[in-house]
Amino acid sequence: MPLVNLPGSKRRLVLSALLICAVIFELDAQEQRTTPERKPKPSKLGKSTNKGPRAVTAKPKIKATPAAPAQTFLTQVLNKGKFKKVGETISVQTGDTLELRCRGKPVQWSVPSYLEEDDDGRLRIVQHERYSVLTLVNTTGADTGEYTCYPMYCEDTDCRKEYDKAVKVFVFFPDPQELFVPSSDYYEVIQLRTNWPTVLPCQVTSPKAKVTLHREFPPVEVAVDGTEISFNVKKGFTIHRPRPYHAGALYCVASLGNLRQSSTKYMLIYVNYPMAPPAPVIQASSSSVTVGENLRVSCSVVGEQDVVVEFTWDYPGQQIGRPLYTHESISPVGGGTIRQQSQSVLLVEEVRDVDQGTYTCTAQNLQGATSASTTVKVVPKAKPKKP
Repeated sequence: MPLVNLPGSKRRLVLSALLICAVIFELDAQEQRTTPERKPKPSKLGKSTNKGPRAVTAKPKIKATPAAPAQTFLTQVLNKGKFKKVGETISVQTGDTLELRCRGKPVQWSVPSYLEEDDDGRLRIVQHERYSVLTLVNTTGADTGEYTCYPMYCEDTDCRKEYDKAVKVFVFFPDPQELFVPSSDYYEVIQLRTNWPTVLPCQVTSPKAKVTLHREFPPVEVAVDGTEISFNVKKGFTIHRPRPYHAGALYCVASLGNLRQSSTKYMLIYVNYPMAPPAPVIQASSSSVTVGENLRVSCSVVGEQDVVVEFTWDYPGQQIGRPLYTHESISPVGGGTIRQQSQSVLLVEEVRDVDQGTYTCTAQNLQGATSASTTVKVVPKAKPKKP
């Protein structure tokens, strides 16, 4: 029905409705023009450029980093497949089997020298994929000592021990008949060096044995105070600062229960060992000598008392076989500490032209050798003036 034919009240109602619809349509259009389109809300992984990448890239970094090498350690294989991580020392009854497992590939073992020289086929070492096994059967007290596992660092076919990563254990094999590790020597000569710790290897087969140190002449027990002389059940007795009065014949005595035994005798010889190689000072009586005059070249070393210094010479006259004449002496040097001067003097009588050149003195002690040189010029005699 046309709008003009409607009654007045109905026509006004229809017009109002159309007007309201037009307004609403216009408002919706305006809102779409002024409001930007909203983007979907990002997920938590992509929400922040700072936090997101850390969470996403953490896993690749872990995968790219090579795994740290496994720590090397020793275990003792017990009966029935049981394993026990070892400490500094363990005890295995003589006759029993020692089985040690060291994790790593490859590894290398070090055993007491007695086993390295002759193991009678009792020692076996097998390298598995991730560990190595050392097996020692029919054990005796002589097998007592240190067992060490060294991990190996390899580049292609070149391998070397990693000493700083070595793991070791001292194994005692208590023997009811032998308190000391057997030795084929009746006595052993040990040199005592000044200020150098010296070990008397009274090594026992049982850590429970009581060990004392004795002097043969006069027959007395030597005091062990832990400072001048100390005892370690894995090493023996250590004389930390040897002195002349420590020299002589000494031996150890071990006791356990009703058993008491003596060790090998140790013949201690004291040597006043120098702290450093000598420092010679060379000096000629004159740097310029006239033909026919005598020449003296001295070489001196100041050092510890009773330290032997040997001198050797190189001189120009050697080229023609000129004989060597030297005079050596030792004299005390004053001061707060007791020291001495060792000196060698080279004598050249009636100097000739061939004696011109370099004179070298080499001084040597137990620590090494050092040389010093000086140059001497030979000038001809002045011609007598004519009257």
